Amino acid sequence: MKKNKISLLIITALLSLPIWAHGKVSSVAKNDNSEGLIIFPDVKGRLTLISDLHTHSVFSDGHVWPNIRVSEAQRNGLDVLAITEHLEYQPHITQIPHVDRNTAYEEANKAAKGSDLLVLAGSEITREMPPGHMNAIFVKDSNRLLNLDKKNEAEAQRLLKEQRADLQGQDRKMIDHYALANIWPAEEAVAEANQQGAFVFWNHPMWSAQAKDGVARLSSMHKKFIANGQLHGIEIVNEDTYSEEAFNIALENNLALIGTSDVHNLIEWDYLTKKGEHRPVTLIFAKERTKDSLREALFQRRTAIWFKEILIGKEENLLPLLNSIIDIESTGYAKGTQILKVVLKNNSSALIQLKNLSAYTFFDSTNLVNLPGNSEIVIRVKTIENLDKLELDFQVLNALIAPNKNPTVKLVTKI
Repeated sequence: MKKNKISLLIITALLSLPIWAHGKVSSVAKNDNSEGLIIFPDVKGRLTLISDLHTHSVFSDGHVWPNIRVSEAQRNGLDVLAITEHLEYQPHITQIPHVDRNTAYEEANKAAKGSDLLVLAGSEITREMPPGHMNAIFVKDSNRLLNLDKKNEAEAQRLLKEQRADLQGQDRKMIDHYALANIWPAEEAVAEANQQGAFVFWNHPMWSAQAKDGVARLSSMHKKFIANGQLHGIEIVNEDTYSEEAFNIALENNLALIGTSDVHNLIEWDYLTKKGEHRPVTLIFAKERTKDSLREALFQRRTAIWFKEILIGKEENLLPLLNSIIDIESTGYAKGTQILKVVLKNNSSALIQLKNLSAYTFFDSTNLVNLPGNSEIVIRVKTIENLDKLELDFQVLNALIAPNKNPTVKLVTKI
């Protein structure tokens, strides 16, 4: 009886919401600019691999074929791509029926053949709260994360019959599929993903369709997954949204910080590169450019996020990245002065906003310095006396190592 009540709640929520995925098809492309290359330097002892671990194609609720996702990733300079189709939610099931849930990955992997792009096998476990939506990547067989037990058809149909008034306008085959799939407990799907060695992360915990106030909160189910070592990461960035609460959850529970595009349309429709917008990405600090090394880095929580020109990460991951991004070089004193000319170079696509915390002031700038992506600027430092070494301390205003906490970097150059 308890199982029936739970199933009824799931299906009631299903039919009363504007359906679960949040990618709406657009009729006109917003941007025809092909720019948008993303560049980040490696860090000491690690490669910096640029990834998008949450994307969709027509094999669930996306609006492009998997090869388009591959092409977009290559144009953006990504190193890693995961196409993570909804297992239970299949709005194109009538038009694009497919029994094998590994198809999207196989199509994308085929399209990437011969290139440097690493395509990861993944799926999105799609449930109402709790646990909501969860991505599993590095899966071996997505089919085993879905259980359409025909013995439950009568129960699913009985529960659906009570809600027939809400079925108007919906694809009945899709509704039947989702209802039957949701009877299988989410805990078993997550257990199966872990059994396959998957890296599992909680998607968009701030999503207003499942968190009406936009606040990410751990349910007892999520707490159980964490205690059992079955939940390894959490999206603190999804599409155009950021969750301070999810950031705190990650820090308090040692979860990897994940940021994704969750793209459904063309990437350039959602992120206007000609206006300086960029897709959110997760930066993974791996020992080698292999899937095994990527997986190890994710399980070790070696990640950072680039989102709306903001860099986000745990201090131990973000500081090495910032030190690789920013270079400083002295070109000497102006003749007969104690005004030192210094070149700051940005080795990444990210804008870096700096606030001077050192004892020195600048001759041609305030204490606020903007260092555009892939560029260098000159500042003149009033050192008062001639030095043989300069140390400048900066707070990085558009970087976060915790909610509302900016990191500081020390830049040193010989003169």
